[in-house]
Amino acid sequence: MEKTITLGCAGFPVPATRYFKEFLFVEIQEVHVSPGTGTIRRWRREAPEGFDFSVVAPRDIGQEGFRSGKVIESALKSLREVSKELVASTAVFVAPPDFSSSRANKAMVKEFLGSIQRKFDRIVWEAPTSWDPDDAASLAEDAGAIAARDPLTQGIGEGAVAYYRLPGPAGHKSRYEDPAIERLADLARSAEHDDATYVFTNVDMFADAKRLKKALKLA
Repeated sequence: MEKTITLGCAGFPVPATRYFKEFLFVEIQEVHVSPGTGTIRRWRREAPEGFDFSVVAPRDIGQEGFRSGKVIESALKSLREVSKELVASTAVFVAPPDFSSSRANKAMVKEFLGSIQRKFDRIVWEAPTSWDPDDAASLAEDAGAIAARDPLTQGIGEGAVAYYRLPGPAGHKSRYEDPAIERLADLARSAEHDDATYVFTNVDMFADAKRLKKALKLA
């Protein structure tokens, strides 16, 4: 079976109409404060055939330590509503940077991810960079989710389906130089996933994603 490689950005770094001409995927951020229902429906209407959305969960969920309660219930409700409007395939849950890899936190995340299995088609969880990426991947897999990782700093993961987030080589405001893009292309080509998604989240995400698209010779 031919493997699927999907590229995109975290949000629309350029007007949506221009973005739709380059990519067939986008990761929507801050769903609890924006966009409005009208904007969401316009995106879905204007998106080309085969376009896919993922939605990033409100930060409140991670800040609450993934513990069940009214705050998380409200955040999940907002996420579900946006996900349905966009017909989004994936929901992404990001842990805050100071979320430690303690036994209690691991148990809480595992319970949380397992409890939302039926709410979304695909669930992605991103641990802080302080976590061992393989430990995070094992936890997510046990809960029926996928662990996001940075392929350049944490390596390629295992599994048929993968989700990679690229935050910039030196933080959000940095760009990837040509050697890094070439390395990314090599990793993407050699990875044995059936389905892999690569999401740029840095300031030059649109240009960097286009360069990777060209390196991979994707249509």
